[in-house]
Amino acid sequence: MKILVINGPNLNMLGCREPEIYGSKTYKDLRKRIKEFAKEKGVRVSFFQSNCEGDLVTAIQKAYKKYDGIVINPGAYTHTSIALLDAVKSVLVPTVEVHISDLSTREDFRQISYIRAACIGTISGKGFDGYNDAINLLISNRSDK
Repeated sequence: MKILVINGPNLNMLGCREPEIYGSKTYKDLRKRIKEFAKEKGVRVSFFQSNCEGDLVTAIQKAYKKYDGIVINPGAYTHTSIALLDAVKSVLVPTVEVHISDLSTREDFRQISYIRAACIGTISGKGFDGYNDAINLLISNRSDK
């Protein structure tokens, strides 16, 4: 199984970005943790991070017929991007939305997720472990089990 892990704007700033919300671990730490978990599960993972909406759309489109699943943390684009929603709908690759913080306890505008409508699940508020939960969800929803 091949999974693409996509991270949106400002996730490259983990470790220094609002540590009271996101913790002190870095984006490099996140990638390492996901790689180790994926290896344990016998899953291959690739990573993509961008602060640009169009680049994220292109990464999703390139996943078509190349990946068995997508784990995406769209960052702030969660609350604004219909383009990401449409991209996930168009590729027919099972996708799980992940957020490090618990969006339900944050600002009102963070309660809206456009991409959620195209995802098989959402994991929020579990820190870096949420990515592992997303991988497990994709594994359990494989069509070729």
